[in-house]
Amino acid sequence: MSDPEALLPASDVVVVDVAATVRPDVPNGPDAPNEPDEPNEPATQSARRLNVARGTRRHLRAVRMVLNGLLLLALLYTITLTKALLIPLVLAAFIGLALNPIVAFGARLRLPRWLTASVLMLGLIVGIGSGVGQLAQPAIGWFHGAPTAIKSFVPKLRSFTKPLEAANRATQTLVSGTSTRAAAPQSTPVSISAWDVVSTAPKVLAAVLSVLLLVFFFLIYGDSMLRRLVEITPSFAYKRHAVTIVRGIQTEVSRYLLTALLINASLGAVTAGMLWLYKVPDPLLWGAVAMFANFIPYVGAIVTTTVLAIVCMLYANDASLEVFLPVLTFAGITAVEGNLITPFIQGASMRLSPIAILLWLLIWGWLWGIPGALLAVPMLTCTKLITERVRGWEWFAHIVQR
Repeated sequence: MSDPEALLPASDVVVVDVAATVRPDVPNGPDAPNEPDEPNEPATQSARRLNVARGTRRHLRAVRMVLNGLLLLALLYTITLTKALLIPLVLAAFIGLALNPIVAFGARLRLPRWLTASVLMLGLIVGIGSGVGQLAQPAIGWFHGAPTAIKSFVPKLRSFTKPLEAANRATQTLVSGTSTRAAAPQSTPVSISAWDVVSTAPKVLAAVLSVLLLVFFFLIYGDSMLRRLVEITPSFAYKRHAVTIVRGIQTEVSRYLLTALLINASLGAVTAGMLWLYKVPDPLLWGAVAMFANFIPYVGAIVTTTVLAIVCMLYANDASLEVFLPVLTFAGITAVEGNLITPFIQGASMRLSPIAILLWLLIWGWLWGIPGALLAVPMLTCTKLITERVRGWEWFAHIVQR
């Protein structure tokens, strides 16, 4: 009798033998157990490692943010603590950058830097001394005469305040049933004694002398210091890139500072001439106030307009609308200067966002007071010009730009 397997095709026999010999101990069919997929084990381990790496990066990012916040707080505290040192240094740096093109022009004419710087410093000292001499006496006289002027101006306001007083008395009568009259407050005289002048003079003189000395040495040795900084860069490509950045920053900052100084000085001169034509007392004093206050955009114009309104009311012969003609004229001058002249001269690249200006004013006014408010916008503009050319900091220039 023949073998039953001999009746099957050869292919079927081979398939059956292979299936039987490959895994003879594993049952076939639906009851066979599910085996783990061995190739998936490395993928699971790599995914686990990737999750661990992501968690580590998140923790490192959080730690970095906390450290940056602590560093910012420490920097603000240091700036506030050392403001007596930093304010003259920043002011001297700005003046040195503004005057550096003149010294560079003299150097191109084969003039020694020390000679050009000495002439500039001599002119600066003479200008500051003459300005202080002309403005100190009117300022002291205004402080002494302000209480008397207020007393003399109060009776002139009777025509404007009588309806308000009558309405106030009628309201008090309806509420309490009795009419009351408020007592006029007595003004305390404002006086500056000789001791105040003597006690503050050494501090002021020391600050002015330190600023002048710093400006003088910046003008003479500023380029040498920049050259030394460039020399420590590692390669020639870095040196060339550093020279391009430093020269561009120096040119842009100097041009901005010199242009802003000329615009503000012109505004002060026009304001003084306008007040002289309106016969307002001490026009040079208020022109100087307008010049320095114009370094603070928006806020400076509002403060100067308010001061001129008070001065015009105090020194007016009678209370009428003609008193405010100088104030309205100054408002028109500042509107033309701020919206037409300054943007046309400085260009769109120098324009800053009003929100950034106000935030910067709040920060530096809080840190350094009035000097910080005066230096805030020049510092913001210079920071913007610097960050435009430094790789990785372009975002700051983009945010503060208008």
